[in-house]
Amino acid sequence: MRVLDVMQRPVVMCTADTSLAAATRLLKQNSCGCLPVAGEGGNVIGMITDRDISVALGTRDERPSQIPVWEVMRHSLFTCTPDEDIHCALKTIRRQKIRRLPVVNAEGAAIGILSIDDIVRKARKNAGRDGVSFEDAVNTYRAVCTKVLPGFAREVVAA
Repeated sequence: MRVLDVMQRPVVMCTADTSLAAATRLLKQNSCGCLPVAGEGGNVIGMITDRDISVALGTRDERPSQIPVWEVMRHSLFTCTPDEDIHCALKTIRRQKIRRLPVVNAEGAAIGILSIDDIVRKARKNAGRDGVSFEDAVNTYRAVCTKVLPGFAREVVAA
């Protein structure tokens, strides 16, 4: 099974200079939890989530309309391609402990989003068939939610 068979389309994006107020409106209007951030050439340069926005607004004494996405977005970027095997994309999600992965074309432009929610929905439809299994979905979710606490050698699963 390929990422193309699971990802959500179309993708809603913002730019690095979009304000947090405008990004929040986009999230609400499109009922989504993240936005890929497009660079000048249209390629994906980062991601911003509703959590990134909440934390930024809760820790700054600034108006959302005055803060550009660039200041609070995640600058480390992990992507996948539509033709990539879904299990390879799941490996990236697990290793990087992220809930959403932008799907990009050969030019680096976002054409979709792969999320844990999509994976769970596909696993439910595929129960007992080739593709994404419930075990794949559970293992991916568990890996994303598992945290290593400072001072502890073992992992703790968040409830």
